[in-house]
Amino acid sequence: MMDVKTACLGVLALSDASGYEIRKAFEEGPFSHFAEGAFGSIYPALKQLEGDGSIVVRGTNNGERPGKKIYRITPRGKLVLLDSLAQPPAPDRYKSDFLFHLMFAEFQSAASIEAMVEDRIALYRAMLAAMQDCSGSGCHGPLTNSHAFVHGFGLAVYRAALDYLEDHKHEIVAVSLQAHHDA
Repeated sequence: MMDVKTACLGVLALSDASGYEIRKAFEEGPFSHFAEGAFGSIYPALKQLEGDGSIVVRGTNNGERPGKKIYRITPRGKLVLLDSLAQPPAPDRYKSDFLFHLMFAEFQSAASIEAMVEDRIALYRAMLAAMQDCSGSGCHGPLTNSHAFVHGFGLAVYRAALDYLEDHKHEIVAVSLQAHHDA
């Protein structure tokens, strides 16, 4: 499993960034769909990376406010990233509160299940629209060939999930209806 230090090196391999910008890359940026970098783990990881010479940090002077730290990957950091990328990736793990809720459809009303599925359909449509708006030039800079490939994979996954929910939502609602009918 990729650790947060490797993920931070990946962000910094694309461009220099502040800790806030790194966190945003994990929350809503290009890494948000496939890498984790929790707020509480990013700064300790950056400190370790700085300590082992994988990154350097420089401060900026913002007048009255304290300057922010800008992190840059070093040649050693690029080698560490390349070594990590040379390892076979771990199997994908998919965790979903949505699917956890649906596992217990029998205990919920059909109306709440239907609303939950409709909300998820709306979310996937919005995500697809946002991702399609980023096709070509990209929302976070120009898409390289590898970025375009990953972007296309993400579009395919969300389209498949949307299609499945639209085609099969009646089945999970029926589970709830049947459980309440039998009760």
